[in-house]
Amino acid sequence: MREIRLRWLLLGELFSSVGMSFIWPLTTIYLHNHLGISLTQVGVILLFYSLANVIGSVIGGRMFDRLNPFYLTIGGVGVSLATMLVLVFSHGWPAFPIALLFLGFSSGWTLTMVNSLGTTIHSRDGRYIFNMLYFAQNFGIVIGTAMVGFVYSISITLLFSIAASLFVAFMVVVLSTYHVPAVMHRQVREKETQTVTLPKANRYIMGTFFISLVIIWIMYEQWNSNLSVYMTGMGILMRDYSLLWTINATLIVVFQALLNWLSNFFTNLYLQVYAGIVFVALSFVTLIFAKDYLHFVIAMVILTMGEATAFPAIPAIVNSLTPTVVKGKYQGMANAWASMGRALGPLFGGLVIDYVSYTALFIVAAVANLIVLGVNVLVITGNQHRVELYK
Repeated sequence: MREIRLRWLLLGELFSSVGMSFIWPLTTIYLHNHLGISLTQVGVILLFYSLANVIGSVIGGRMFDRLNPFYLTIGGVGVSLATMLVLVFSHGWPAFPIALLFLGFSSGWTLTMVNSLGTTIHSRDGRYIFNMLYFAQNFGIVIGTAMVGFVYSISITLLFSIAASLFVAFMVVVLSTYHVPAVMHRQVREKETQTVTLPKANRYIMGTFFISLVIIWIMYEQWNSNLSVYMTGMGILMRDYSLLWTINATLIVVFQALLNWLSNFFTNLYLQVYAGIVFVALSFVTLIFAKDYLHFVIAMVILTMGEATAFPAIPAIVNSLTPTVVKGKYQGMANAWASMGRALGPLFGGLVIDYVSYTALFIVAAVANLIVLGVNVLVITGNQHRVELYK
């Protein structure tokens, strides 16, 4: 049965990533500086954006298992496109924050669809597929974040127009290349007639992964939110903080290429997860002692090594632990739990900083990641020999 070509799945993810990278880097600045919204209100808006992303991921994953994913993908891309077109003509208050809710829902939905469609490709190794999807996503971030400041300085309307055109391109890719037999005639689950019971070992490992994703992302979000205030308070320019994210996205592209080469020599994805969590923890240890920009760059490089190693490995393992009829559900859950961590991260960090200090936050983040590592090693070691693997 003919499958989706991986190149088209990657191209669609690239268009989506560039389009969304035109939105999220400027959200706080645009709401606060242009629309005059307080930072507290901005925090609430971003929380609801993340919650909408969680809902889109969960519902999208469950629908993938029950309905035709070709039409579901069209629906998700269509909502994003329609929202971007609305923003071209109306991007004030309250149109912009309302649009963010729709974008949060549709981006969670679409990412789940793309990851779930990756599970329908059996001609490639699952680890390679998810590494390349993560590569495409971050390559899009490199392009988007490099352009967004320049375009924003010209016109916010132009920025939304370009974002809308990228989703038009994504829609063209979906309509012309996702309509293949492996998608249109795939096995779907009838809720009323079929109940899938996963082996306990599979459920224990995936449950540990999902909880781990929440904790890891809560800590990771400190880089996106509170670290900018910490660095600028030390006299480091905002543009230098922004440069860290260009370094992050560029290095992810490099590390993913390296991981694809290394996959020829080792096959244990669990070791990849362990190594990734260790690097994330070490990045926060480095932050404890960071007093100049070079140390922040080193910490970002270490963080990126962890991110590029662990994050694409988890959905690849989830894919191998789930049968075809529930792959969408569990890919959606992986994305949803990560989004929940992103939603809670800024609030958690703010509370620790307000009541203790930044140094305490970095220590808590490092220790939390090491505890996550220990729990994963125990659960996986105790259950790995009893798991049932699926294609």
